[in-house]
Amino acid sequence: MLNPNRLGTRYTRAMHRLQARLSTLARPATLLTSMPEPRTIGSFAKGRQLLAGNFLLAGHLIVSPKASIWDIDPPDLEFEHDLHGFAWLDDLAAVGDSIARQKAQAWTWQWIDTCGAGRGAGWLPELTGRRLIRWINHAIFLLQGQDKSKTDAFYRSLGQQVIFLSRRYSTAVPGLPKFEALTGLIYAGLALEGMARHVDPALKALTRECKRQIDEQGGLATRNPEELLEVLTLLTWARTALEDVGRTPSDTHRDAIRRIAPTLRTLRHADGGLARFHGGGRGLEGRLDAALAACRVKDRQADGLAMGYARLSAGRTSIIMDASKPPTGENSYNAHASTLAFEMTSGRRPVIVNCGSGVSFGEDWRRAGRATPSHSTISLDGFSSARLGESGKGWREEQLVDAPTEVPVQMSNANDGIRLEGGHNGYVDTHGLTHARTLELTFDGRGLAGEDLLLALNDTAKRQFDRVLDAKNLQGVPFQARFHLHPDVDATVDLGGAAVSIALKSGEIWVFRHNSKATMTLSSSVYLEKGRLKPRAAKQIVLSGVAMEYATRIRWSLAKAQETSIAIRDLNRDELDLTY
Repeated sequence: MLNPNRLGTRYTRAMHRLQARLSTLARPATLLTSMPEPRTIGSFAKGRQLLAGNFLLAGHLIVSPKASIWDIDPPDLEFEHDLHGFAWLDDLAAVGDSIARQKAQAWTWQWIDTCGAGRGAGWLPELTGRRLIRWINHAIFLLQGQDKSKTDAFYRSLGQQVIFLSRRYSTAVPGLPKFEALTGLIYAGLALEGMARHVDPALKALTRECKRQIDEQGGLATRNPEELLEVLTLLTWARTALEDVGRTPSDTHRDAIRRIAPTLRTLRHADGGLARFHGGGRGLEGRLDAALAACRVKDRQADGLAMGYARLSAGRTSIIMDASKPPTGENSYNAHASTLAFEMTSGRRPVIVNCGSGVSFGEDWRRAGRATPSHSTISLDGFSSARLGESGKGWREEQLVDAPTEVPVQMSNANDGIRLEGGHNGYVDTHGLTHARTLELTFDGRGLAGEDLLLALNDTAKRQFDRVLDAKNLQGVPFQARFHLHPDVDATVDLGGAAVSIALKSGEIWVFRHNSKATMTLSSSVYLEKGRLKPRAAKQIVLSGVAMEYATRIRWSLAKAQETSIAIRDLNRDELDLTY
Protein backbone atom coordinates (compact mmCIF):
# COMPACT_ATOMS: atom_id res chain seq x y z
CA MET A 1 0.00 0.00 0.00
CA LEU A 2 1.44 3.32 -1.04
CA ASN A 3 1.98 6.28 1.22
CA PRO A 4 -0.85 8.69 0.34
CA ASN A 5 1.31 11.70 1.21
CA ARG A 6 4.15 10.97 -1.22
CA LEU A 7 4.41 13.31 -4.22
CA GLY A 8 4.17 10.45 -6.72
CA THR A 9 1.12 9.01 -4.99
CA ARG A 10 -0.61 12.40 -4.89
CA TYR A 11 0.02 12.80 -8.63
CA THR A 12 -1.38 9.33 -9.36
CA ARG A 13 -4.54 10.07 -7.39
CA ALA A 14 -4.94 13.43 -9.07
CA MET A 15 -4.78 11.67 -12.45
CA HIS A 16 -7.37 9.17 -11.21
CA ARG A 17 -9.75 12.02 -10.37
CA LEU A 18 -9.08 13.75 -13.70
CA GLN A 19 -9.79 10.59 -15.70
CA ALA A 20 -12.90 9.91 -13.64
CA ARG A 21 -14.23 13.36 -14.57
CA LEU A 22 -13.26 13.01 -18.22
CA SER A 23 -15.03 9.67 -18.37
CA THR A 24 -18.35 11.48 -17.78
CA LEU A 25 -18.00 12.83 -21.32
CA ALA A 26 -17.92 9.33 -22.80
CA ARG A 27 -20.97 7.58 -24.19
CA PRO A 28 -22.60 5.70 -21.29
CA ALA A 29 -23.81 2.12 -21.21
CA THR A 30 -27.54 1.77 -21.69
CA LEU A 31 -28.32 -1.74 -20.53
CA LEU A 32 -26.94 -5.09 -19.48
CA THR A 33 -26.44 -7.46 -22.41
CA SER A 34 -26.19 -10.37 -19.97
CA MET A 35 -27.11 -10.82 -16.34
CA PRO A 36 -24.42 -12.84 -14.55
CA GLU A 37 -25.46 -14.95 -11.62
CA PRO A 38 -24.31 -13.28 -8.38
CA ARG A 39 -21.04 -14.97 -7.44
CA THR A 40 -20.09 -12.90 -4.41
CA ILE A 41 -21.05 -14.41 -1.07
CA GLY A 42 -22.58 -12.17 1.58
CA SER A 43 -23.25 -12.65 5.28
CA PHE A 44 -26.86 -12.58 6.44
CA ALA A 45 -25.72 -11.65 9.98
CA LYS A 46 -23.65 -8.72 8.73
CA GLY A 47 -26.51 -7.60 6.54
CA ARG A 48 -28.85 -7.50 9.53
CA GLN A 49 -26.24 -5.51 11.44
CA LEU A 50 -26.08 -2.96 8.60
CA LEU A 51 -29.86 -2.58 8.63
CA ALA A 52 -29.69 -1.93 12.38
CA GLY A 53 -27.13 0.83 11.83
CA ASN A 54 -24.10 -1.15 13.02
CA PHE A 55 -21.41 -0.46 10.44
CA LEU A 56 -18.60 -2.98 10.89
CA LEU A 57 -15.85 -2.36 8.35
CA ALA A 58 -12.08 -2.84 8.50
CA GLY A 59 -12.28 -3.81 12.19
CA HIS A 60 -14.18 -0.68 13.26
CA LEU A 61 -17.76 -0.64 14.52
CA ILE A 62 -19.69 2.60 14.17
CA VAL A 63 -23.22 2.56 15.56
CA SER A 64 -25.52 5.12 13.95
CA PRO A 65 -29.04 3.70 13.43
CA LYS A 66 -30.46 6.69 11.58
CA ALA A 67 -27.43 7.58 9.43
CA SER A 68 -26.65 6.71 5.85
CA ILE A 69 -23.49 4.72 5.29
CA TRP A 70 -22.11 7.79 3.48
CA ASP A 71 -22.75 10.09 6.45
CA ILE A 72 -20.10 8.23 8.48
CA ASP A 73 -16.75 9.87 9.08
CA PRO A 74 -14.28 7.05 8.24
CA PRO A 75 -11.85 6.40 11.11
CA ASP A 76 -9.05 5.34 8.74
CA LEU A 77 -8.19 4.73 5.10
CA GLU A 78 -8.97 1.00 5.21
CA PHE A 79 -12.50 1.73 6.46
CA GLU A 80 -13.00 4.27 3.68
CA HIS A 81 -11.78 1.80 1.05
CA ASP A 82 -14.18 -0.85 2.34
CA LEU A 83 -17.01 1.65 1.98
CA HIS A 84 -16.21 2.49 -1.63
CA GLY A 85 -15.50 -1.11 -2.60
CA PHE A 86 -19.19 -1.98 -1.98
CA ALA A 87 -18.49 -5.47 -0.60
CA TRP A 88 -21.16 -4.61 2.00
CA LEU A 89 -23.68 -4.82 -0.85
CA ASP A 90 -23.21 -8.61 -0.76
CA ASP A 91 -24.38 -8.61 2.86
CA LEU A 92 -27.53 -6.60 2.13
CA ALA A 93 -28.30 -8.88 -0.81
CA ALA A 94 -27.89 -11.88 1.51
CA VAL A 95 -30.78 -10.49 3.59
CA GLY A 96 -32.69 -9.83 0.39
CA ASP A 97 -35.97 -8.44 1.76
CA SER A 98 -37.59 -5.18 0.73
CA ILE A 99 -36.01 -3.21 3.58
CA ALA A 100 -32.53 -4.41 2.63
CA ARG A 101 -33.19 -3.63 -1.04
CA GLN A 102 -34.40 -0.10 -0.28
CA LYS A 103 -31.34 0.53 1.86
CA ALA A 104 -29.01 -0.81 -0.84
CA GLN A 105 -30.71 1.35 -3.47
CA ALA A 106 -30.59 4.49 -1.37
CA TRP A 107 -26.90 4.08 -0.55
CA THR A 108 -25.93 3.18 -4.13
CA TRP A 109 -27.64 6.19 -5.69
CA GLN A 110 -26.28 8.43 -2.96
CA TRP A 111 -22.78 7.33 -4.04
CA ILE A 112 -23.68 8.14 -7.66
CA ASP A 113 -24.87 11.61 -6.66
CA THR A 114 -21.95 12.49 -4.41
CA CYS A 115 -18.99 10.57 -5.89
CA GLY A 116 -19.98 9.85 -9.47
CA ALA A 117 -18.07 12.77 -10.97
CA GLY A 118 -14.70 11.66 -9.68
CA ARG A 119 -15.04 12.77 -6.08
CA GLY A 120 -14.23 10.74 -2.98
CA ALA A 121 -11.75 7.98 -2.21
CA GLY A 122 -13.38 5.35 -4.42
CA TRP A 123 -11.58 6.21 -7.62
CA LEU A 124 -8.78 3.71 -7.37
CA PRO A 125 -8.54 0.98 -10.04
CA GLU A 126 -8.87 -1.90 -7.57
CA LEU A 127 -11.84 -0.33 -5.76
CA THR A 128 -13.54 0.47 -9.06
CA GLY A 129 -13.10 -3.14 -10.21
CA ARG A 130 -14.47 -4.44 -6.91
CA ARG A 131 -17.43 -2.04 -7.09
CA LEU A 132 -18.28 -2.90 -10.72
CA ILE A 133 -18.45 -6.61 -9.91
CA ARG A 134 -20.87 -5.97 -7.03
CA TRP A 135 -23.09 -3.59 -8.97
CA ILE A 136 -23.41 -6.03 -11.89
CA ASN A 137 -23.86 -9.05 -9.61
CA HIS A 138 -26.74 -7.37 -7.82
CA ALA A 139 -28.17 -5.29 -10.70
CA ILE A 140 -31.62 -6.91 -10.51
CA PHE A 141 -31.69 -6.38 -6.75
CA LEU A 142 -30.72 -2.71 -7.19
CA LEU A 143 -32.91 -1.84 -10.19
CA GLN A 144 -36.14 -3.46 -8.97
CA GLY A 145 -38.86 -0.79 -8.71
CA GLN A 146 -36.61 2.09 -9.83
CA ASP A 147 -37.87 4.74 -12.28
CA LYS A 148 -36.23 5.58 -15.61
CA SER A 149 -34.20 8.51 -14.29
CA LYS A 150 -32.52 6.41 -11.63
CA THR A 151 -32.01 3.48 -13.99
CA ASP A 152 -30.36 5.82 -16.49
CA ALA A 153 -28.13 7.25 -13.76
CA PHE A 154 -27.11 3.73 -12.74
CA TYR A 155 -26.09 2.73 -16.26
CA ARG A 156 -24.40 6.08 -16.85
CA SER A 157 -22.28 5.54 -13.73
CA LEU A 158 -21.45 1.97 -14.73
CA GLY A 159 -20.25 3.15 -18.13
CA GLN A 160 -18.21 5.95 -16.57
CA GLN A 161 -16.48 3.53 -14.23
CA VAL A 162 -15.66 1.15 -17.09
CA ILE A 163 -14.11 4.00 -19.12
CA PHE A 164 -12.13 5.13 -16.09
CA LEU A 165 -10.90 1.62 -15.42
CA SER A 166 -9.88 1.06 -19.04
CA ARG A 167 -7.61 4.10 -18.78
CA ARG A 168 -6.20 3.53 -15.29
CA TYR A 169 -5.96 -0.23 -14.62
CA SER A 170 -2.27 -0.17 -15.53
CA THR A 171 -1.54 2.02 -12.48
CA ALA A 172 -2.88 -0.55 -9.99
CA VAL A 173 -0.32 -2.10 -7.65
CA PRO A 174 0.85 -5.51 -8.95
CA GLY A 175 -0.73 -8.49 -7.25
CA LEU A 176 -4.28 -8.65 -5.91
CA PRO A 177 -5.12 -4.96 -6.68
CA LYS A 178 -4.22 -5.43 -10.38
CA PHE A 179 -6.25 -8.65 -10.58
CA GLU A 180 -9.25 -6.86 -9.00
CA ALA A 181 -9.03 -4.02 -11.51
CA LEU A 182 -8.72 -6.28 -14.56
CA THR A 183 -11.43 -8.72 -13.47
CA GLY A 184 -13.83 -5.86 -12.88
CA LEU A 185 -13.08 -4.44 -16.33
CA ILE A 186 -13.56 -7.82 -18.04
CA TYR A 187 -16.71 -8.54 -16.04
CA ALA A 188 -18.29 -5.19 -16.89
CA GLY A 189 -17.09 -5.12 -20.50
CA LEU A 190 -18.81 -8.43 -21.19
CA ALA A 191 -22.04 -7.53 -19.36
CA LEU A 192 -22.65 -3.93 -20.53
CA GLU A 193 -23.82 -2.80 -23.94
CA GLY A 194 -21.20 -0.80 -25.82
CA MET A 195 -18.30 -1.75 -23.54
CA ALA A 196 -17.08 -4.93 -25.27
CA ARG A 197 -14.15 -3.06 -26.86
CA HIS A 198 -12.43 -2.91 -23.47
CA VAL A 199 -12.42 -6.67 -22.96
CA ASP A 200 -9.59 -7.74 -25.28
CA PRO A 201 -6.99 -5.26 -23.91
CA ALA A 202 -7.96 -6.29 -20.38
CA LEU A 203 -7.62 -9.98 -21.26
CA LYS A 204 -4.14 -9.40 -22.66
CA ALA A 205 -3.19 -7.55 -19.48
CA LEU A 206 -4.66 -10.34 -17.34
CA THR A 207 -2.61 -12.90 -19.24
CA ARG A 208 0.54 -10.86 -18.58
CA GLU A 209 -0.27 -10.65 -14.88
CA CYS A 210 -0.82 -14.41 -14.67
CA LYS A 211 2.62 -14.94 -16.18
CA ARG A 212 4.28 -12.39 -13.90
CA GLN A 213 2.52 -13.02 -10.61
CA ILE A 214 1.66 -16.75 -10.50
CA ASP A 215 4.76 -18.92 -10.19
CA GLU A 216 5.18 -22.53 -11.28
CA GLN A 217 4.03 -23.76 -7.86
CA GLY A 218 0.82 -21.76 -8.16
CA GLY A 219 1.91 -19.21 -5.55
CA LEU A 220 2.27 -15.45 -5.18
CA ALA A 221 5.44 -13.58 -4.30
CA THR A 222 3.72 -12.15 -1.20
CA ARG A 223 3.20 -15.75 0.09
CA ASN A 224 -0.14 -14.66 1.56
CA PRO A 225 -2.55 -17.66 1.39
CA GLU A 226 -5.69 -15.57 1.72
CA GLU A 227 -4.53 -13.24 -1.04
CA LEU A 228 -3.93 -16.28 -3.24
CA LEU A 229 -7.51 -17.37 -2.55
CA GLU A 230 -8.82 -13.98 -3.65
CA VAL A 231 -6.76 -14.15 -6.86
CA LEU A 232 -8.13 -17.63 -7.66
CA THR A 233 -11.66 -16.36 -7.03
CA LEU A 234 -11.17 -13.44 -9.42
CA LEU A 235 -9.60 -15.60 -12.13
CA THR A 236 -12.47 -18.08 -11.85
CA TRP A 237 -15.06 -15.30 -12.10
CA ALA A 238 -13.34 -13.92 -15.20
CA ARG A 239 -13.18 -17.38 -16.79
CA THR A 240 -16.86 -18.06 -16.08
CA ALA A 241 -17.90 -14.66 -17.46
CA LEU A 242 -16.02 -15.39 -20.69
CA GLU A 243 -17.47 -18.88 -21.04
CA ASP A 244 -20.99 -17.54 -20.45
CA VAL A 245 -20.72 -15.47 -23.65
CA GLY A 246 -19.05 -18.24 -25.63
CA ARG A 247 -15.46 -17.04 -25.35
CA THR A 248 -12.48 -19.16 -24.38
CA PRO A 249 -9.99 -17.89 -21.76
CA SER A 250 -6.33 -17.92 -22.71
CA ASP A 251 -4.21 -20.98 -21.98
CA THR A 252 -2.17 -18.89 -19.52
CA HIS A 253 -5.35 -17.88 -17.66
CA ARG A 254 -6.54 -21.48 -17.36
CA ASP A 255 -3.07 -22.76 -16.44
CA ALA A 256 -2.87 -20.23 -13.60
CA ILE A 257 -6.12 -21.61 -12.17
CA ARG A 258 -4.86 -25.18 -12.53
CA ARG A 259 -1.69 -24.32 -10.61
CA ILE A 260 -3.30 -22.28 -7.85
CA ALA A 261 -6.05 -24.72 -6.83
CA PRO A 262 -3.75 -27.58 -5.69
CA THR A 263 -1.61 -25.10 -3.75
CA LEU A 264 -4.65 -23.78 -1.87
CA ARG A 265 -5.68 -27.32 -0.99
CA THR A 266 -2.23 -27.87 0.47
CA LEU A 267 -2.54 -24.66 2.51
CA ARG A 268 -5.92 -25.70 3.87
CA HIS A 269 -6.13 -27.05 7.41
CA ALA A 270 -8.25 -29.99 8.50
CA ASP A 271 -10.97 -27.56 9.65
CA GLY A 272 -11.31 -26.08 6.14
CA GLY A 273 -9.61 -22.75 6.89
CA LEU A 274 -6.40 -21.44 5.38
CA ALA A 275 -3.12 -21.25 7.26
CA ARG A 276 -2.71 -17.76 8.70
CA PHE A 277 0.65 -16.47 7.50
CA HIS A 278 2.10 -13.25 6.04
CA GLY A 279 -0.95 -11.09 6.64
CA GLY A 280 -3.55 -13.64 5.56
CA GLY A 281 -6.48 -14.94 7.56
CA ARG A 282 -8.60 -18.09 7.32
CA GLY A 283 -10.57 -16.63 4.40
CA LEU A 284 -14.16 -15.41 4.26
CA GLU A 285 -16.67 -18.04 5.31
CA GLY A 286 -17.51 -20.19 2.31
CA ARG A 287 -15.10 -18.41 -0.06
CA LEU A 288 -12.53 -21.21 -0.21
CA ASP A 289 -15.15 -23.93 -0.78
CA ALA A 290 -16.82 -21.85 -3.48
CA ALA A 291 -13.53 -21.07 -5.24
CA LEU A 292 -12.32 -24.67 -5.25
CA ALA A 293 -15.69 -25.93 -6.50
CA ALA A 294 -15.92 -23.31 -9.24
CA CYS A 295 -12.37 -23.77 -10.54
CA ARG A 296 -13.13 -27.38 -11.58
CA VAL A 297 -9.65 -28.55 -10.59
CA LYS A 298 -9.68 -31.64 -8.38
CA ASP A 299 -5.94 -32.16 -7.96
CA ARG A 300 -4.01 -31.45 -4.78
CA GLN A 301 -0.31 -31.47 -4.18
CA ALA A 302 1.23 -34.18 -2.10
CA ASP A 303 2.33 -33.13 1.36
CA GLY A 304 5.46 -31.08 0.90
CA LEU A 305 6.33 -27.56 -0.19
CA ALA A 306 3.66 -25.31 -1.72
CA MET A 307 4.29 -21.56 -2.01
CA GLY A 308 7.07 -22.06 0.53
CA TYR A 309 4.92 -23.89 3.11
CA ALA A 310 5.41 -27.49 4.22
CA ARG A 311 2.41 -29.59 5.18
CA LEU A 312 2.18 -32.71 7.34
CA SER A 313 -1.15 -34.48 7.71
CA ALA A 314 -2.25 -37.76 9.23
CA GLY A 315 -5.49 -38.94 10.75
CA ARG A 316 -7.46 -35.89 11.87
CA THR A 317 -4.36 -33.70 12.26
CA SER A 318 -2.87 -31.15 9.87
CA ILE A 319 0.33 -29.14 10.37
CA ILE A 320 1.47 -26.30 8.10
CA MET A 321 4.89 -24.67 8.60
CA ASP A 322 6.45 -21.60 7.02
CA ALA A 323 9.42 -23.34 5.40
CA SER A 324 10.89 -20.79 3.03
CA LYS A 325 12.47 -17.35 2.90
CA PRO A 326 10.02 -14.56 3.68
CA PRO A 327 8.94 -12.17 0.92
CA THR A 328 11.34 -9.32 0.26
CA GLY A 329 11.21 -5.85 -1.25
CA GLU A 330 7.83 -4.50 -2.28
CA ASN A 331 6.28 -7.95 -1.83
CA SER A 332 7.06 -7.81 1.91
CA TYR A 333 4.89 -4.80 2.79
CA ASN A 334 2.56 -7.16 4.65
CA ALA A 335 5.00 -10.01 5.38
CA HIS A 336 5.76 -11.47 8.82
CA ALA A 337 8.97 -12.69 10.47
CA SER A 338 7.52 -16.20 10.74
CA THR A 339 10.19 -18.54 9.35
CA LEU A 340 9.79 -22.09 10.77
CA ALA A 341 6.58 -21.13 12.62
CA PHE A 342 3.80 -23.71 12.37
CA GLU A 343 0.07 -24.10 12.91
CA MET A 344 -1.69 -27.31 13.91
CA THR A 345 -5.36 -28.26 13.63
CA SER A 346 -7.13 -31.36 14.94
CA GLY A 347 -10.35 -32.11 13.10
CA ARG A 348 -12.45 -28.96 13.13
CA ARG A 349 -10.45 -27.39 15.97
CA PRO A 350 -7.32 -25.24 15.65
CA VAL A 351 -4.81 -26.03 18.41
CA ILE A 352 -1.49 -24.27 17.72
CA VAL A 353 -1.83 -20.98 15.82
CA ASN A 354 -0.04 -17.77 14.96
CA CYS A 355 -1.46 -14.57 16.38
CA GLY A 356 -2.36 -13.37 12.88
CA SER A 357 -2.53 -10.03 11.15
CA GLY A 358 -3.41 -7.08 13.36
CA VAL A 359 -4.00 -4.71 10.46
CA SER A 360 -7.66 -4.15 11.36
CA PHE A 361 -6.76 -3.19 14.94
CA GLY A 362 -4.37 -0.34 14.16
CA GLU A 363 -0.72 0.13 13.31
CA ASP A 364 0.64 -0.96 16.70
CA TRP A 365 -1.16 -4.30 16.52
CA ARG A 366 -0.15 -4.66 12.90
CA ARG A 367 3.53 -4.29 13.77
CA ALA A 368 3.20 -6.62 16.75
CA GLY A 369 1.55 -9.29 14.60
CA ARG A 370 4.47 -9.21 12.15
CA ALA A 371 7.13 -9.90 14.82
CA THR A 372 8.49 -13.38 15.50
CA PRO A 373 7.14 -13.56 19.11
CA SER A 374 3.61 -13.49 17.62
CA HIS A 375 4.30 -16.81 15.89
CA SER A 376 4.71 -20.38 17.10
CA THR A 377 8.46 -20.59 16.74
CA ILE A 378 11.67 -19.48 18.52
CA SER A 379 12.59 -15.84 19.10
CA LEU A 380 16.07 -15.00 20.29
CA ASP A 381 17.12 -12.31 22.74
CA GLY A 382 14.18 -10.05 21.90
CA PHE A 383 15.02 -10.19 18.19
CA SER A 384 12.80 -11.32 15.33
CA SER A 385 14.14 -13.58 12.59
CA ALA A 386 13.62 -10.63 10.21
CA ARG A 387 13.42 -6.95 11.00
CA LEU A 388 11.14 -4.14 9.80
CA GLY A 389 12.87 -1.37 7.87
CA GLU A 390 11.97 1.64 5.77
CA SER A 391 11.73 0.98 2.05
CA GLY A 392 12.51 4.50 0.88
CA LYS A 393 10.22 4.04 -2.13
CA GLY A 394 7.00 5.60 -0.91
CA TRP A 395 5.56 2.52 0.74
CA ARG A 396 3.68 3.37 3.89
CA GLU A 397 4.26 0.00 5.55
CA GLU A 398 7.74 -1.07 6.53
CA GLN A 399 9.26 -3.88 4.53
CA LEU A 400 11.15 -6.86 5.91
CA VAL A 401 14.93 -6.46 5.98
CA ASP A 402 17.75 -8.62 7.38
CA ALA A 403 15.56 -11.64 6.66
CA PRO A 404 16.76 -15.25 6.44
CA THR A 405 18.49 -15.96 3.14
CA GLU A 406 18.94 -19.71 3.60
CA VAL A 407 16.02 -21.94 4.63
CA PRO A 408 16.88 -25.57 3.82
CA VAL A 409 13.96 -27.99 4.23
CA GLN A 410 13.72 -31.76 3.96
CA MET A 411 10.83 -34.20 4.37
CA SER A 412 11.35 -37.91 5.05
CA ASN A 413 9.79 -40.93 6.69
CA ALA A 414 10.30 -41.52 10.41
CA ASN A 415 9.98 -44.86 12.21
CA ASP A 416 6.28 -44.34 12.95
CA GLY A 417 5.36 -41.27 10.94
CA ILE A 418 6.49 -38.36 8.78
CA ARG A 419 9.44 -36.09 9.53
CA LEU A 420 9.93 -32.45 8.52
CA GLU A 421 13.32 -30.80 9.05
CA GLY A 422 14.12 -27.16 8.41
CA GLY A 423 16.50 -24.40 9.39
CA HIS A 424 17.15 -20.70 8.84
CA ASN A 425 20.02 -18.25 9.27
CA GLY A 426 18.01 -15.25 10.46
CA TYR A 427 20.00 -15.02 13.72
CA VAL A 428 23.47 -15.74 12.32
CA ASP A 429 24.47 -12.11 11.72
CA THR A 430 23.15 -10.92 15.08
CA HIS A 431 24.03 -13.88 17.33
CA GLY A 432 25.93 -16.42 15.27
CA LEU A 433 23.16 -18.98 15.74
CA THR A 434 21.19 -21.02 13.21
CA HIS A 435 17.71 -22.17 14.20
CA ALA A 436 16.92 -25.74 13.14
CA ARG A 437 13.51 -27.34 13.74
CA THR A 438 12.35 -30.95 13.35
CA LEU A 439 8.69 -32.02 13.48
CA GLU A 440 7.61 -35.67 13.48
CA LEU A 441 3.91 -36.53 13.13
CA THR A 442 2.81 -40.10 13.79
CA PHE A 443 0.92 -41.99 11.09
CA ASP A 444 -2.31 -41.91 13.12
CA GLY A 445 -2.03 -38.15 13.71
CA ARG A 446 -2.22 -38.55 17.50
CA GLY A 447 1.31 -37.46 18.35
CA LEU A 448 3.71 -34.68 17.36
CA ALA A 449 7.34 -34.68 18.50
CA GLY A 450 9.41 -31.55 18.03
CA GLU A 451 13.04 -30.54 18.44
CA ASP A 452 14.50 -27.04 18.18
CA LEU A 453 18.24 -26.50 17.91
CA LEU A 454 20.27 -23.29 18.20
CA LEU A 455 23.62 -23.95 16.53
CA ALA A 456 26.83 -22.06 15.79
CA LEU A 457 27.82 -23.94 12.64
CA ASN A 458 31.23 -22.54 11.66
CA ASP A 459 34.14 -20.56 13.04
CA THR A 460 32.72 -17.21 11.95
CA ALA A 461 29.41 -17.97 13.63
CA LYS A 462 31.17 -19.19 16.78
CA ARG A 463 33.19 -15.96 17.03
CA GLN A 464 29.98 -13.92 16.68
CA PHE A 465 28.28 -16.02 19.36
CA ASP A 466 31.29 -15.53 21.66
CA ARG A 467 31.13 -11.76 21.19
CA VAL A 468 27.45 -11.73 22.11
CA LEU A 469 28.12 -13.97 25.10
CA ASP A 470 30.91 -11.66 26.29
CA ALA A 471 28.61 -8.64 25.95
CA LYS A 472 26.17 -10.41 28.25
CA ASN A 473 28.84 -11.19 30.85
CA LEU A 474 28.69 -14.89 30.00
CA GLN A 475 25.10 -15.11 31.23
CA GLY A 476 23.87 -16.72 28.03
CA VAL A 477 21.65 -15.65 25.12
CA PRO A 478 17.96 -15.70 26.12
CA PHE A 479 15.49 -17.56 23.90
CA GLN A 480 11.78 -18.31 23.97
CA ALA A 481 10.05 -21.12 22.09
CA ARG A 482 6.40 -20.08 21.83
CA PHE A 483 3.34 -22.17 21.07
CA HIS A 484 0.31 -19.90 20.72
CA LEU A 485 -3.01 -21.60 21.47
CA HIS A 486 -6.33 -20.87 19.81
CA PRO A 487 -8.62 -18.84 22.11
CA ASP A 488 -11.24 -21.62 22.14
CA VAL A 489 -8.70 -23.95 23.74
CA ASP A 490 -8.90 -24.56 27.49
CA ALA A 491 -5.29 -24.96 28.71
CA THR A 492 -4.12 -25.76 32.25
CA VAL A 493 -0.76 -26.59 33.79
CA ASP A 494 -0.79 -30.23 34.84
CA LEU A 495 1.37 -32.90 36.49
CA GLY A 496 2.95 -30.49 38.93
CA GLY A 497 4.11 -28.12 36.20
CA ALA A 498 5.57 -30.85 33.98
CA ALA A 499 2.85 -30.68 31.33
CA VAL A 500 0.07 -28.52 29.90
CA SER A 501 -3.30 -30.15 29.24
CA ILE A 502 -5.14 -28.71 26.24
CA ALA A 503 -8.89 -29.38 26.03
CA LEU A 504 -10.70 -28.70 22.75
CA LYS A 505 -14.40 -28.00 22.38
CA SER A 506 -14.71 -31.30 20.52
CA GLY A 507 -13.79 -33.13 23.71
CA GLU A 508 -10.26 -34.04 22.60
CA ILE A 509 -7.46 -33.69 25.15
CA TRP A 510 -3.90 -32.97 24.03
CA VAL A 511 -0.92 -32.91 26.40
CA PHE A 512 2.19 -30.78 25.86
CA ARG A 513 5.47 -31.86 27.50
CA HIS A 514 9.11 -30.92 27.09
CA ASN A 515 12.46 -32.54 27.79
CA SER A 516 14.96 -29.72 28.11
CA LYS A 517 16.54 -27.32 30.59
CA ALA A 518 14.08 -24.62 29.58
CA THR A 519 11.40 -23.30 31.94
CA MET A 520 7.83 -23.90 30.83
CA THR A 521 5.10 -21.34 31.53
CA LEU A 522 1.52 -20.82 30.40
CA SER A 523 1.26 -17.12 29.56
CA SER A 524 -1.23 -14.68 28.06
CA SER A 525 -1.45 -14.22 24.31
CA VAL A 526 -3.82 -12.68 21.77
CA TYR A 527 -5.58 -13.92 18.65
CA LEU A 528 -5.85 -11.26 15.95
CA GLU A 529 -8.90 -12.32 13.98
CA LYS A 530 -10.33 -10.41 11.03
CA GLY A 531 -13.94 -9.38 11.52
CA ARG A 532 -13.59 -8.87 15.27
CA LEU A 533 -13.68 -5.50 16.98
CA LYS A 534 -10.73 -6.21 19.22
CA PRO A 535 -8.07 -8.90 19.74
CA ARG A 536 -9.26 -12.04 21.49
CA ALA A 537 -7.55 -13.16 24.68
CA ALA A 538 -5.67 -16.43 24.35
CA LYS A 539 -2.85 -18.42 25.98
CA GLN A 540 0.59 -19.46 24.88
CA ILE A 541 3.02 -22.12 26.09
CA VAL A 542 6.48 -20.62 26.42
CA LEU A 543 9.74 -22.54 26.86
CA SER A 544 12.30 -20.02 28.11
CA GLY A 545 16.02 -20.59 28.53
CA VAL A 546 19.50 -19.34 27.68
CA ALA A 547 21.94 -20.56 25.07
CA MET A 548 25.32 -20.99 26.72
CA GLU A 549 27.07 -23.24 24.22
CA TYR A 550 27.50 -23.65 20.48
CA ALA A 551 24.59 -26.14 20.47
CA THR A 552 21.36 -25.82 22.48
CA ARG A 553 18.60 -28.40 22.20
CA ILE A 554 14.92 -28.02 23.12
CA ARG A 555 12.77 -31.14 22.84
CA TRP A 556 9.01 -31.11 23.24
CA SER A 557 5.96 -33.18 22.34
CA LEU A 558 2.24 -32.73 21.83
CA ALA A 559 0.09 -35.86 21.98
CA LYS A 560 -3.51 -36.83 22.46
CA ALA A 561 -4.33 -38.19 25.87
CA GLN A 562 -4.84 -41.93 25.87
CA GLU A 563 -8.50 -41.61 26.80
CA THR A 564 -9.21 -39.45 23.75
CA SER A 565 -11.16 -41.46 21.17
CA ILE A 566 -9.85 -42.03 17.66
CA ALA A 567 -13.08 -40.66 16.15
CA ILE A 568 -15.09 -37.85 17.73
CA ARG A 569 -18.41 -36.44 16.55
CA ASP A 570 -17.77 -32.71 16.65
CA LEU A 571 -21.16 -31.14 15.97
CA ASN A 572 -20.85 -27.85 17.83
CA ARG A 573 -21.14 -24.83 15.55
CA ASP A 574 -19.06 -21.70 16.01
CA GLU A 575 -20.95 -18.59 14.96
CA LEU A 576 -19.04 -15.35 14.56
CA ASP A 577 -20.19 -12.86 17.18
CA LEU A 578 -19.94 -9.43 15.58
CA THR A 579 -20.35 -7.55 18.85
CA TYR A 580 -16.83 -8.04 20.23
